[in-house]
Amino acid sequence: MQKQNSPKLKYSVEEEFPDLSTHNNHMAKVLTPELYSKLRDKQTCTGFTVDDVIQTGVDNPGHPYIMTVGCVAGDEECYDTYKDLFDPIIEDRHGGYKPTDQHKTDLHSENLQGGDDLDPNYVLSSRVRTGRSVRGFSLPPHCSRGERRAVEKLSIEALASLDGDLNGKYYALKNMTEEEQQQLIDDHFLFDKPVSPLLLASGMGRDWPDARGIWHNDNKTFLVWINEEDHLRLISMQKGGNMKEVFNRFCDGLTRIETLFKNKGYEFMWNQHLGYILTCPSNLGTGLRAGVHIKLPTLCKHEKFGEILKRLRLQKRGTGGVDTAAVGGVFDVSNADRLGFSEVELVQTVVDGVKLLVEMEKRLEKGESIDDLIPEKK
Repeated sequence: MQKQNSPKLKYSVEEEFPDLSTHNNHMAKVLTPELYSKLRDKQTCTGFTVDDVIQTGVDNPGHPYIMTVGCVAGDEECYDTYKDLFDPIIEDRHGGYKPTDQHKTDLHSENLQGGDDLDPNYVLSSRVRTGRSVRGFSLPPHCSRGERRAVEKLSIEALASLDGDLNGKYYALKNMTEEEQQQLIDDHFLFDKPVSPLLLASGMGRDWPDARGIWHNDNKTFLVWINEEDHLRLISMQKGGNMKEVFNRFCDGLTRIETLFKNKGYEFMWNQHLGYILTCPSNLGTGLRAGVHIKLPTLCKHEKFGEILKRLRLQKRGTGGVDTAAVGGVFDVSNADRLGFSEVELVQTVVDGVKLLVEMEKRLEKGESIDDLIPEKK
C-alpha cells in the first residue's frame, strides 16, 4: 500500500519535526525527534500516520483550564502501532497506569452503595455518560463519509429496537431547524457544532452535520449522540440528586444496546489492557464521566477548594462544558479518573465525594469549620 506520508519522508526528521517549544500538553512532553524518527514512516491499516495522531496537539499548544492530551487515535490499531507514543501519555494522564496493567469493567449497578440520597437543594442534576466505538470502522478523526453514514444507519436500526422506558426516536442534525437544535443545546441534550480548535484540528468537524444526530428516549433521560467525538456517546441524566437511579438506567441501557449491536454482527472496541477504545486517550478504559451540577457558593471561595477536589479524585468545570467557568457558585463536578477503575468504583467516588462537598457547604453556611472533614492526601 502506498504510504500516506511518503512525501514527508523525502525530508529529514529535523525538517519535519514540529516546533513544540511553546507547548504544554501530554503529547509535547513525550514526543522527541528520536521518537518521531522511529514512528514517522509507520501507518495503520487505514493509513493513519503519527503526524495525523499529533496534529491537534501541534496546532493547540495548551488550554487555559486543563492539561490537554494533544493527540487522538484514527482507528483501533493506533494504540498498538504508536504505542511508544501513546503508552507514556496514557501513563501520565491516567495516574501511572502501566503498559502491563489490566483494566476492569463492572456494569452491575447493584454494586453501587447509596447514591439515592444526594441533597437536591444542592445537587441540581445528575448524569453518567460514556462513549463506545464500533469495531471495524475508523474513528471520527479519520472516517470517510461512507463509514460515518454506515455507523449512523447501524445505530438507528439498533436503537429502534429499544422498548419500555428506553423507547425513543432519532433526530438527524441535518433535518433539524436552528430553533430545534438550539432548544436541545440549551437543555444540555445536544452537542453543539464543533468550534473548539481541539476538535477541529483533529478532523472531527469534517462534513458537518452529515450523519450526525441525537437519539433520546421519550422521557429525555437517556440519550445517544451519534458521530460526535466518538461513534456513540451514551448519557443517562435527570434532575435532582438520585445518582443511583441514573446509574441503573445507564447500565441497563448500555447493556441492551451492546446486545443489539452484537445481534447485528458488530461489537464495541475493547481490550484487556485499555478497556473500551475511544478517540481521545483521556477517555480510555471506562470512558465514564459521572457528574452532578452542584451548588457550592460558599465552599468554592474556600482556599482549599481545589485541593479538596484533588484529594477526592474529582474535577470541576463550568456547567456549560470544559471551556466555561462556573456561574453563581454552580459547578459541574465529576470523576477525574477513567482508566484502571471500574464503572461502579468511579460512580462510587462521585457519590461519596459529592456527599462530603454538600456537608462542607452546609457547615460553611453556618460559619463552622470544615478542617476535620478535609480528606487525607491519597
